[in-house]
Amino acid sequence: MNTTGEGNYFSRRWNGRVPVAQLLWRDILGVGTLINLVATMFALASITQGASSGLSAALHFAPLPYNLFLVGALWRTPGRSEFAVGVAIVWLVLMTLV
Repeated sequence: MNTTGEGNYFSRRWNGRVPVAQLLWRDILGVGTLINLVATMFALASITQGASSGLSAALHFAPLPYNLFLVGALWRTPGRSEFAVGVAIVWLVLMTLV
């Protein structure tokens, strides 16, 4: 596994060139959770300001493609554990529903 800086952010993750621990703990649970919380806060703020429910839903679900990318990247990463995959799937469900 090559963990050098070759490629961009997305290709390094998709091609398994980022360590599982970094992908799970920093990218998914850290950054991914923060992005989802901010999106949900914007969605809730838009509701309080009288925006349409469609706009609020779009704001809430805006991070979903990125979430799916992160979980897919972890799934493709060599050396992943069942624990890491399980945590990522539970995280995806929680971030989608909450």
